[in-house]
This record gives sequence, structure tokens and C-alpha cells, in this order.
Amino acid sequence: MIWFLEGQSSQRDVIAGARAALPDAVRIFASHRQNRPEITGLADVAWREPLDNQERIGWVIEQARAHQIRVVLAGRVGQVYEAHRAEFEAAGLQLITGALDLDTFERVDDKAVFTREALAAGLACIPAIEVSTQDELQAEYAQLSRDGQVCVKPTRGIYGQGFWRLADDVDPFRSFANADAHEVNATVFAHAYGQSEAPKPLLVMPYMPGSECSVDMVCEAGEAVAFVGRRKQGLMQTFERDGAAVELAIKAARHFKCDGIVNVQTRDDAAGQPHLLEINLRYSGGIGYTREAGVNLPGIFAARRLGLPVPASVWREDVQVKAITVVVPVRGESLLR
Repeated sequence: MIWFLEGQSSQRDVIAGARAALPDAVRIFASHRQNRPEITGLADVAWREPLDNQERIGWVIEQARAHQIRVVLAGRVGQVYEAHRAEFEAAGLQLITGALDLDTFERVDDKAVFTREALAAGLACIPAIEVSTQDELQAEYAQLSRDGQVCVKPTRGIYGQGFWRLADDVDPFRSFANADAHEVNATVFAHAYGQSEAPKPLLVMPYMPGSECSVDMVCEAGEAVAFVGRRKQGLMQTFERDGAAVELAIKAARHFKCDGIVNVQTRDDAAGQPHLLEINLRYSGGIGYTREAGVNLPGIFAARRLGLPVPASVWREDVQVKAITVVVPVRGESLLR
């Protein structure tokens, strides 16, 4: 038995990958705090999780023991479960959170800490300076902008929220008229940041103009046992299984001892050399695309953790994918809390 706790919407893709790889006799459980049958409907049993994070701990352990579940994969709030690893192990459960201890979450989730450690470890990483006031922001921008474009992002966050490219020659109204461009006038941004009642720390860094590579991988105590790189180019994505970006991602996962289905993001500089952006100690939103490359990462993860035969990988060359919107019929959840 294996249980996939609430994750991103790609939790559906993870369940589908596991189902394709596991024998029918292995029951798959899934859960979510909301009524999301379009996500959990592919599981044999779907549950509603308690809303409170702390209440969920005891509930998950109780349900897992009652239904003889062996493996529990955390998703959205892995650090909450990681804090209770000893309780899961005492109950005879294999908990996977993306890391092996709480310290790793702090080192990875705080992008300022992550950047400093990655650079100290000799990993190619975008150099960044943490600021928390308007004066600091303007000073760092003035320094970095001498050598090229400058960008900022919060020290904590996901999905690129809060990322902006700064420049003096951007129309002051552009960020309001076309927010999706993520370009903003540097003076306007700095002034707004200074007027914030509680400004959150930002990272100021040089902007890398190259393409981004998102590397999905199955890791066990830092060792990547399966991986696929997704090269993002406009609306299309292509796949790669070797090269500098994938090698860098593997080194980063080893250094931070990632454990589970994780995601490492890199971006190339003007010369095409990759630099680390971040590590996500959870599966990515695009992990479902990787099966089109012939590698079933969720299936490999589930099979290895359950001690079952691993699905074969047959790499497919020259595959491109593009996200589309479709209607998905769903069935009701088999068990509601």
C-alpha cells in the first residue's frame, strides 16, 4: 500500500504514474484537504484531509496503520511531516518528504541561505544579495546594473511568485498594463518596496538570459536514481537526460541529500552555462510531462520504495510537449472525512 498526501495539482499525474507501474494488487491511496476528485480520482481510495496541519499528523498515522499502508509521500507541506518523522517511524511507516531532516528544508526553502551554501559548495549558482530596505535595494541595483540586467525575487516562495526584471528604461506603467512580462521600472519598484508596511526580504541578482531547465528526479538519500530534464522554451518543452544542466542538478541533489521525488531548476547564462535557481523538495507541476520522454518517474519511485520491479525506461528522442486545457471526467471520492 502507498499513500500520496496532498500535493500540487500534478498529484494526479503522480498517482497515474504509480498506477501504471504497480501490480493491481497494490492499493493506492490519495488525499487532499479540498474536494478534488479530478486530482485524487485515479487512486483506489481517496480521503479528505483535516484542514489543520498539526491535526493531520495524528490522522495520517492512524489511517496508515489501520489500512496497512507502508509508504507515505508528503507533498505540499513536507516540512510539517518531517518534524514528526520519529512518530511515523515508530508506527512502522516509511515517510518520504523530499529531505532527511528539518535542517534541509530551511537550507533549501530560504533562497538566500540556499544560494550561499550552493556557492560555498562549488555549485554554479546565480549570485544574489539579500536586501530588506529600499536603500539596500537601490544600492545593489545600482551596482549590478552596471554589468547587465538585474532581477529580484523573494527569499521564499514558489512558482516564480514575486519575480521581476528591473530596468530604468521600462515604462512606469508597464508592470500594471502587462504584469505577465515581469518587467518593472526600477525606481517605481524600489519606491513601492519602501512604502510596504512589512517588506519581505528580496534577493537582488543578475538576470540570466538563457533558457530554463527543470530537472525532475527520484532521489534516495541524495543519490539520483532516475531523472529527466525539461527544457522550457516559450510554450514548448523538450527533454534531456544528460548535459551540464542535468549534471548540475544531480550534484545539487547529492549535496543537499534530497530524498523522494524532487525538482531542481537551473537557468543558463548568455554563454549557455547553467546556474542553479532553486531546489523544490517536492514533485513539480510538470512531472507528468516526463512520461512522454519514456521515463515513468512516479512509477520508479513507488516501485523502488515498495520493493517491487521497476518499470523499464525507453528514452524517446526529439519529443516536444505543450500544455493544453482539457475537460476531465471524475468520479466521486470513495471515502470522505
